[in-house]
Amino acid sequence: MITTPQTKRPTHREQNRGPNRGRDREQNRGPNRAAAQTARRQLNLATRHQLAASGIPEGTITSRTRPGGPWQRLLPRVYLLQTGPPDHRQRALAAVLYAAEPTTDPLSGDTAVLTGGAALALLGIRDAPHTPADVLIRAPRRLTGTPEVRPLATARWPRTIAVSGVPSTRPVRAAADFAARAEDPDRIRSTLAHVVQAGWCHPQDLHAELRAARLLTRPAVRAAASELVVGVRSIAEALARDTLTATDLPTPLWNARLYAPDGTFLASPDAYWPDEGVALEIDSAEYHYTRDAWHATLHRRLRLESHGILVISATPSMIRDTPAEVVQALRTLLTLTRTRPTPPTAQARGHVQLALRFEISAPVAGRKDSSKNDEDTSS
Repeated sequence: MITTPQTKRPTHREQNRGPNRGRDREQNRGPNRAAAQTARRQLNLATRHQLAASGIPEGTITSRTRPGGPWQRLLPRVYLLQTGPPDHRQRALAAVLYAAEPTTDPLSGDTAVLTGGAALALLGIRDAPHTPADVLIRAPRRLTGTPEVRPLATARWPRTIAVSGVPSTRPVRAAADFAARAEDPDRIRSTLAHVVQAGWCHPQDLHAELRAARLLTRPAVRAAASELVVGVRSIAEALARDTLTATDLPTPLWNARLYAPDGTFLASPDAYWPDEGVALEIDSAEYHYTRDAWHATLHRRLRLESHGILVISATPSMIRDTPAEVVQALRTLLTLTRTRPTPPTAQARGHVQLALRFEISAPVAGRKDSSKNDEDTSS
């Protein structure tokens, strides 16, 4: 019996195998690979324009950003390509992506840059607000803001830096832009002091930026700038300065660096009276939670006293709630030390008190007066 061999029908997998199968698969992977490269350099973020330029269809973008999908819409036309919640860095960069011109590289800082409280928060400035994120854009361009993003048009484009992958203004400009929109005088005072205390800018540079932005006409900003120039570095020190200014006590040096005769650094007390050898230390409980921190404070005080300096310690709440007691204690020590036979051996350096000029510089020819435009603090 002769049998005819049966022809085997190809399986579904074998049907899909063909000479062009690998090429088709590679073409499908192309858009995903391009989008992944964009996400890697932008903290897992991408704009709709970038995704479309990578070959991702509009329908795919819409479907992937639906509830339960693998992507999230953080802002109009800005997407987070992950399922987990965004962190502060991603929210800050999302604000820059939203404000940047679509056809430019948003990481270049040429058309949008983070500033104000959000930029200071990335630097670790305490109490600086993350939102709303202030983003500078070039004037005369205008952009609609959102609850999370506040676009600010400026004709005086700043020098930019990258902070944790986010295009940002330098700290001195960010501090000035924050002060321009903050309303609480204590918040302005505290934030500007933290920026200087952390070493992000010099008090004179900050004063120059505030003057360029024409912000010294505001009493709260002018007072904060004055305190920083004379050496005050915290809100507690500013409160102490207000308290001492209202008395007839001699004017102290603020944050003077004290050295032993052999050049060894001793300490930098909050306030120091060099002629009398009296120091005021404002010790906040916030910095003394650990035994090591408290031990360091006591050791610093011991170094000062070993060189003939008498130290008065007070907390910010004491200066705020019982200022008369602090003033009386200082008055007593300042009086007693005038007749002591052995003067202190410590020497104060780097304590020159800089005068603060309050005049407003004349507008530069061709420069737009930003005081007439609430949207631009320094144009």
